[in-house]
Order: sequence, then structure tokens, then C-alpha cells
Amino acid sequence: MLNVEDWAEIRRLHRAEGVPIKEIVRRLGVARNTVRAALRSDEPPKYQRASRGSVADAYEPQVRALLVQWPRMPGPVIAQRIGWPYSEGPLKKLLARIRPEYVGIDPADRVVYQPGEIAQCDLWFPETPVPVEARQARILPVLVVTLAFSRFLSATMIPSRQAGDILSGMWLLIAALGRVPKTLVWDRESAIGGTGRVSVPAAAFAGTLATRIRLAPPRDPEFKGMVERNNGFFETSFLPGRSFASPVDFNNQLGDWLATRANTRTVRAIQGRPVDLLETDRQAMTPLPPVAPAVGLTQRIRLARDYYVRVDTCDYSVDPRVIGRFVEVTASPTRVLVLCEGAPVAEHERSWAKHAVITDPAHVATAHQMRLALAEQRRAQQQAQQTGARRHSDGHSVALRALPDYDALFGVDFTPTGTADPTAAPATEASTP
Repeated sequence: MLNVEDWAEIRRLHRAEGVPIKEIVRRLGVARNTVRAALRSDEPPKYQRASRGSVADAYEPQVRALLVQWPRMPGPVIAQRIGWPYSEGPLKKLLARIRPEYVGIDPADRVVYQPGEIAQCDLWFPETPVPVEARQARILPVLVVTLAFSRFLSATMIPSRQAGDILSGMWLLIAALGRVPKTLVWDRESAIGGTGRVSVPAAAFAGTLATRIRLAPPRDPEFKGMVERNNGFFETSFLPGRSFASPVDFNNQLGDWLATRANTRTVRAIQGRPVDLLETDRQAMTPLPPVAPAVGLTQRIRLARDYYVRVDTCDYSVDPRVIGRFVEVTASPTRVLVLCEGAPVAEHERSWAKHAVITDPAHVATAHQMRLALAEQRRAQQQAQQTGARRHSDGHSVALRALPDYDALFGVDFTPTGTADPTAAPATEASTP
């Protein structure tokens, strides 16, 4: 087969220098027909191997018959139905070629984002475990928010993927921006919209911020592909070669990397740096609300005898003097606060570990004093029962009055005057004139 260099030389010699075909044949040592074919061809020669077909070609009619009724039938099921005897590779190539004829193709248009319109949100789970206590390390979620217009990145590690913690992280990042994007795009994260509808806590959060939460269609990661690609950027650019001492250390390193690397690089799609376009993005957003939204984990329970409340698998002690009363528990990513009738009865630093027990020594001392007081009270009651004396709860004895005092108070007299014979006749009847 004639190569590209000979094809180009033949055309140059004949057209530019006027060398006849016979002389070209002599100089290059090629056949006369080869020279003529090169002069007739306006495109360089290409090597094309003749197709030998595939073992799947014989099964194509059966596969097409199945796809007519069930366009999305999985490949393993199709292989079972048609009795496929070979490896799955040829069948997968056949399905990739012909399945779009039956299920259709859903093209994705290029979207032009306006300033302040959209922020894409997602949870990223870094594969590096982060120490949360002396002998425990966890893989914790990182909330990532990407502004669609400026490509500005912000992120923070949160203790769990519960709604209260996710909303706390969102409020932290939005408050740091100083403005509110008009639309927050989420996938169907269970705490945000796992049922296909925005959850009640997320809807309340969006209402307070005067924004809306838009859920991506199911199984469509390209709907928020911008933040998905940034998650991969974290994996390849931020995470390698780093170690972390705690979640606080992780957030400090992440914040420094975002400020010095991620948001200062030139993004080809916008032909600029996110940090330079951020102010334009912010000016088109909505101002922050006058009142902060309700975020964090909350619950209202009656305090049990062990005077502990549970927040995300961890137990926190509460003042035992409110045992049996209702308490309101609020947990942010950093603090756990317990109120009883509006008064604080416990405050702890939030633990990100699993199944930890956090105890305030003052609560233990109070419980010890209450047990001693109860034991003393019971001992006094037992002594009073043994001596016959009765005492009030404060310790002084109960005065006992004589029963005749109550007879005199009500004007009755139960004292007998003598023994009467019921068979004797009345005195008036026994006497005769």
C-alpha cells in the first residue's frame, strides 16, 4: 500500500515540476497504476483493515427482538435469554451499538449560567480516615458548594449526613459568602430529597433564605456535573500526600488549599479565575436573611433517670435535677446545648466519634449528692417508723393530737353513761299510780 510520504511526493513531482508518470515510476520504484491512483486521489491514503465480523453478529436478530419489548433489559439477562456461549465483551459492544435505537439518546445542551443564579451542592466522602478521638478514625462527609457562574469552590467537613448537620454546613458556607444563591441544586440525598420531594427541614431552610432547592433527576449525575468534577479534583489535587490530625485540621488544610490553589487557578470554561469573578456572582445574589435559619440536630425528650441524652450515637450528661422533665436538645457541628424551660442544663463540645460518652463532672457530683440526700431521707423514715414518730420532709416531727380533741371540735360525745338492759321496761311504764 502506498504510504502518505510517497503519495505527497508523486503529486508534487507531477503537478509542481511537470515530471511525467514514466519518470516518476523510475525515480520512486512504484507501479504505473499506483502513480495514477495517487494522482486521482485528493485525500492521503488510509490503512483500513477489513472487518472480520463478530461472534455477536449471529445473535443480533435475537437481541433486537428482546430490545423491542424491553429496551433497558440488562446485558446479563439478555445473555441468559439468547443462550450466549462466549465472554461478555462482544455482547456488550453489540448492545452499546444498537441499544440507543430503542431507548433513544438524551443529549445534554451547553448551559450558560448567569451570575448569582445557581450553586451546585454535593457530599464528598474522602477515602482518608480522619481521627476523631484517641483510638477512632472515621470517613466523614464533606459538603461541597460550587457557584455555577464563577466556579468558586467552598467546602467543609461535617459530622454526619443527617439533615441538621448538612443544613448547618450549608448555612456556614453561605454565611461566609455573605449572599444567598437563588437556586441550590442537589441530587436526591436522603436528608434533602430522598423521596423525590424536598424534605421538610430543607424546605424550611430554603424558605428562610428566600431561595429554592432544585432536585436533580434520578440517576443523572451530569445534571450537577460541575460539582461532581470538583469532587474528583479534590481526590486528585487536594487529598494525595496529606494526613490529618482531626476534623478541625482537615477543615483548616482544606480552607487554605481552596484559597491558595482551587479558587486562584484559571478555569478554561470561563477563561478566568473564580476569585476574580466571585464579586460579580455575589452582587446578583439575594441578601442574607435578617434571622438565621433553624439548623442543627434537635429533639425534645423527657430526661431519664440516667440523666444522659443521645445525639448521633453519642451520649451527653445533663443536670440530674431535671430528671423526669422535658428537655430540648440542640446540636451544632461544634456544640451540644440542652435547655429545660428555656434555662440551660447542659452544654458540651460536640463529639464526632461513634458511641462516645461525654460526662460533665459537675453533673456526676450533683447526682451523687442527690443519692446521698435520698438515702438519708429513707433512713430517717425507717427510724421514724421504728420509733412511732412521724416527721415532715424537712425533718421536724409531726404533732399528734388526742382523739377527744376532735370530739370536742365537732360537738359529739361517745362516752357511755351506764349499762342498760334492753329487756327492761321504761321507767315511766314500770311505775303505777
